[in-house]
This record gives sequence, C-alpha cells and structure tokens, in this order.
Amino acid sequence: MSIDILVESVLASPKYKDISPQLVRNIGTQELSKRRTLKEALKATKNKLHQMGGAYLEGADYAHWLHELRACADDKDELQRMCCSIMTHHASTRERLPILDQFYTTLLTDLAPISSILDLACGFHPLSLSWMPLAEPVTYYACDIYQHMMDFLQEWFALIGIQGHAQMCDILQACPTHPVDVAFVLKTIPCLEQLDKRAGQRLLQTINARHLIVSFPVHSLGGKKKGMVAHYEAQFRALLGDASWAVKRVEFATELVFVVTKQH
Repeated sequence: MSIDILVESVLASPKYKDISPQLVRNIGTQELSKRRTLKEALKATKNKLHQMGGAYLEGADYAHWLHELRACADDKDELQRMCCSIMTHHASTRERLPILDQFYTTLLTDLAPISSILDLACGFHPLSLSWMPLAEPVTYYACDIYQHMMDFLQEWFALIGIQGHAQMCDILQACPTHPVDVAFVLKTIPCLEQLDKRAGQRLLQTINARHLIVSFPVHSLGGKKKGMVAHYEAQFRALLGDASWAVKRVEFATELVFVVTKQH
C-alpha cells in the first residue's frame, strides 16, 4: 500500500526516524488523499512534520545531556543552569527562559496544591520542574511525538526523584484522559490546527484536568509579531464557545497564557 511505503520512507529519514509512526501515518493518509503522486504526498508529509516539530528542535544530544545532569544533580543552581542550557535547543522553551522565574509563580501559585500534571506536546518543558511551586509528592505525565526525547525525560524524572511518566503520543488521535490537577497545553494548539482545524476545541474538551494552562506565541519563529496576540486571543475565545469555565488571561513578554478552571 502507498501509505506503508510513505511511512517507511519518512521513518528512514534521519530527521524523522524518531517520530511517532502513528502521527506519520495520520498525516500521510491525509496527504495521499490530496496529492497526485506518492512523491508529492511524501514531500507534503515531511513539510507538515517539520511545521509540527522539526522546526522547533535543534541539535539534541540526549546522552551527553544526561551525563551533565547527573554530574550536577546535587547542586540545585548548577542543575538549573544545565536545564536552561538544554532548553535553548527547543524554540518553545528557549523563548520562555527570560521569564521562567515569574512564569510559574504567576500561573501556579493560586492553583495550589498541585500534585499531578499533564504536559501535552511537552518538548523540554519538564526541565522547568524546579521552578514550579508544586506539592510533594507530584506525579508528572509528559508526552510528545519523539521517542528519544521521551526516553531522555524518563531518565530526568528518575534523576530528580519525580514520579514521572514520559510517553510518545500523537495527541490528535489519543489524547490522555486520566484526571490531573493541571494540564499544560503550551503553544501547542496552533501546531495541531495545521492538521485539524477542530483539534484545539476537541483537546480542551477532552483533557480531564481541574485547571488548564493554555498558551500561544506572541511572535513567529522569525520574531515577527504581526498582531498575533489579538489573533490568538480571538481564536482562543472562539474555542471556548459556550463553556462555563473560569478564564484568567496573563500576557508575558514572550507568551500569551490563559488559565482555565474547569472544575471549581
């Protein structure tokens, strides 16, 4: 079948060998239905994968990073410095570094106690754990489309003594639904809606959390703002529809955030 050939071809590429096969199959099936040839569908599938993940991730060296993290595990300041260094390799967390100290204090303090977290399309965000005001013990569920990234984060959780679960997951097809106190959906919806225009609305409804922390970028990867704050705020309000959830809006220098309380 053409879809099997397409999936095999994508996963044979060094850039995409680590990515969720289910996501590749999902995108590839859509592209095959729209394109004239397998070659065109393959190119379009890789372009979509780049937009969803490849454009954000740079120069991952998981074995080296784990070695460095273990070497400074007993020194909180040095450990945070190393975490910041690693987070520069993902565009989403790199943009957040200047506001780390205020980001979690502003967003999480009023939601305490927090003993369980779901982090969707997490990237390297779980490396920010030591900045978060959390209860102890805390259970942290992280998911993304890269298997080696999830293996790395599973080792990270073990290193810092967190009850963590890092799992490769295509949240368009199988969003986790177990109950948590807080779910992070950070700069994720715009990426998902490139594949499925209803993905954001469905995600907000599906997540089983007392509180959602949903964010949007305030500028493009190239640094252009282009009215993005107004655009994404209008988009988010539309996604909420008639839902009777409490919503708090917080605008940081690098990120527009909405704290949604689903369960009072």
